[in-house]
Amino acid sequence: MDDVRDMENIQKILGLSEVPHFTTLQKFLCRIKSLYLRITFRKTVSLFYSKENVIPITAIDSSGFTSGYCSHYFSERTGKLRKHFMKTSISVDTDQQAITGFISSNSRVHDTRHARKLLHQCHNLLPADCYVMDRGYDSEDIHRLIRQDLNADSIIPPRFWKNEIVGGTYRKEMVLRSDDPKYRRRQLVETTFSVLKRKFGGDLKARKFLIQMKEIASKIIVYNIHKFLLWFFIEVFYRANFFRSFRRMMRHQSPASSPFQWG
Repeated sequence: MDDVRDMENIQKILGLSEVPHFTTLQKFLCRIKSLYLRITFRKTVSLFYSKENVIPITAIDSSGFTSGYCSHYFSERTGKLRKHFMKTSISVDTDQQAITGFISSNSRVHDTRHARKLLHQCHNLLPADCYVMDRGYDSEDIHRLIRQDLNADSIIPPRFWKNEIVGGTYRKEMVLRSDDPKYRRRQLVETTFSVLKRKFGGDLKARKFLIQMKEIASKIIVYNIHKFLLWFFIEVFYRANFFRSFRRMMRHQSPASSPFQWG
């Protein structure tokens, strides 16, 4: 809010006659229902797709949002590192790099526990032909869920040590598909996490768990809107300027010197 107070043009665009109090956003998150944020998230996903769309490759990964209340400088000065964080898993369309699902927890849980809920969530919203994950999600049950229940392909490298026999039908298949080019798209979900944290912050300001969940949901909603505006700007304005310049060039070019003349 302090930044908005110094930006008169932003105040005019938003139609603010008075700058809100700095606790306005915190009160908003306290009062709004989580259901409304979930509905808003689905609306942001619908900006990129229609109901008939099927995503070619969806990547899933997890990361943490720091929920400590002291600054990073204070932590380094006192030698007390902030260890508490909110574990968050997201699913990302590797083509549009839009977030199609997310789930958070207040404790450190195994990746496969998040994956089961997240797979159902994102597949019900937008199905995918293939799901790619890292070794942390290696599980025959996860493969079976994707292949048999969701009718999609799965690529998860198996975890095994030297001289260990890999068990499971799908896990044995993954040994033979270790160089599948689809798996290289998985790194885009890490790129999405990097952009999400750098642009909208990797620290949580809220102290209560429920408000922290809403804060993460708000970050993801804003990220999808930001991604759509970038796509819209490139598709509409850049292409319009390109074709306008191309027509102007062709208008001033003589027919004899046209590069599209065929001899």
